Amino acid sequence: MTSRERVLAAIAHRPPPGVPVDFGGHRSSGIMAIAYAKLRRHLGLPERPPRVYDVIQQLAVIEDEVLARFGGDTVELGRGFCVEDRWWKEWRLPDGTDCLVPAWSDLRKKGEDWFLHSADGRAVGVQKAGSLYFEQVWYPFAEGIPDDLSTLREIMSDCMWAHPSPPGPSAPDLAALEKGARALRARTDRAIIALFGGNLLEWMQFLCRNDQCFVFLGAEPEAAHRLLDALVEIHLANLERYLAALGKHVDVILFGDDLGMQKGPQISPRMYREFFKPRHAALWKRAKELAPVKVMLHCCGGVRPLLDDLIDAGLDAINPVQVTCTGMHPADLKRDFGGRLCFWGGGCDTRAILPHGTPAEVRRHVLSQLEIFAPGGGFVFQQVHNIMADVPPANIVAMFDAVAEFNRRG
Repeated sequence: MTSRERVLAAIAHRPPPGVPVDFGGHRSSGIMAIAYAKLRRHLGLPERPPRVYDVIQQLAVIEDEVLARFGGDTVELGRGFCVEDRWWKEWRLPDGTDCLVPAWSDLRKKGEDWFLHSADGRAVGVQKAGSLYFEQVWYPFAEGIPDDLSTLREIMSDCMWAHPSPPGPSAPDLAALEKGARALRARTDRAIIALFGGNLLEWMQFLCRNDQCFVFLGAEPEAAHRLLDALVEIHLANLERYLAALGKHVDVILFGDDLGMQKGPQISPRMYREFFKPRHAALWKRAKELAPVKVMLHCCGGVRPLLDDLIDAGLDAINPVQVTCTGMHPADLKRDFGGRLCFWGGGCDTRAILPHGTPAEVRRHVLSQLEIFAPGGGFVFQQVHNIMADVPPANIVAMFDAVAEFNRRG
């Protein structure tokens, strides 16, 4: 099987010959640039400034030689774009490592802090001195959801999480979008993941601030429904354009909505069914009508109480499978949902094992996770979310080598 075939077989619950691996196929399966620079050094590869394609999380572009070393079976659609040096400019990571960031990133230092600015010059994010990532600082609807949402699209473009990183669903040049996607498809047999977004709860939080979001959902449901309807209208229009341009060139479309916390969902199942399930179902159904894609949701936290509804809404795969959260025990998840949902993640605990264990402990942990998740398909290996800056490179090697060892056993 090719990498693409292996991934698609896993999603379809047809046990592939070897568990497929995702390393950097989306923005929650990658590696922070600080750790990536150390990993390249550990592997004996030539040192060069990492390209930081996600400035907010400071994630590195994982090059083909590293993907090949670790058996990566996926690639993010963005790797087909902005490959020339002209799209990048110099910056420096918090630990002093030189790097490259997208040329359009408007980063300005004020005192000891860095601020990220939107296209119109508004400060929308800050990286405080000593921090490893940016945090949002501007919430346009914190004082209330306005009656007039006719300018919502423009307001969204000013939010920190809309920091451009092509190809995005709002990319103005559809011909260039299609050309880049077609070229990437022609040169790789890896499964291609298109990062769409389409967030609902999270966009309410980006716009309203987390605390106010919950106030509006609970105390002003009519306003919340009105905002969510406007978001869905924008997402559906973007989806039509996006998949019309590149749908035949991609395999998986990734939506996002962090519905969970450490102890369980952020919202009750009742509230999910009222506000979000019908809208997720509409978006995911339309995606599958427009292109032969599988739908994956990035959804952190303890979301077990929502899984039946997510599956019913049309979900094919979920990441990052945060196995240290309440209700997210691997064996229970596999037993109760493994025949209906592909678990794209949960392969290695990034909270305790990967950063703090020995390589031998990492190996044993990964092999144990694989023994649970792999049987019967429905599993793509990735660690739980991104590899953080403090993870020892020897542990990263041990993690992926354990997957290769498992696959060799057949």
